[in-house]
Amino acid sequence: MSAALKYTLGRIGLFVAVLAGLWLVDMNVFLKLMLALVFSAALSFFLLRGWRDEMAGEIAEAAERRRTEKERLRSALAGEDQTPTPDDPTQAPDSQR
Repeated sequence: MSAALKYTLGRIGLFVAVLAGLWLVDMNVFLKLMLALVFSAALSFFLLRGWRDEMAGEIAEAAERRRTEKERLRSALAGEDQTPTPDDPTQAPDSQR
């Protein structure tokens, strides 16, 4: 299971748990929802730190892979990554032709 999915499900679970706790209190439903949102956000900051850090690491790795692949593709399109081989006459430099 990916870290982003774990973190998202954890945030939703915290929200539902806090909302269930507030459901027993006699107050406006909109106020219950807002309080559950605020309290679950504060709790997730402390309780889900490990999953949040894991998710941030995965996102950083994916961004680095995309950046590396983008640079490789740009150099391939510019023709910079083709090195001449001695046994391939079509790739020989002009001075050897």
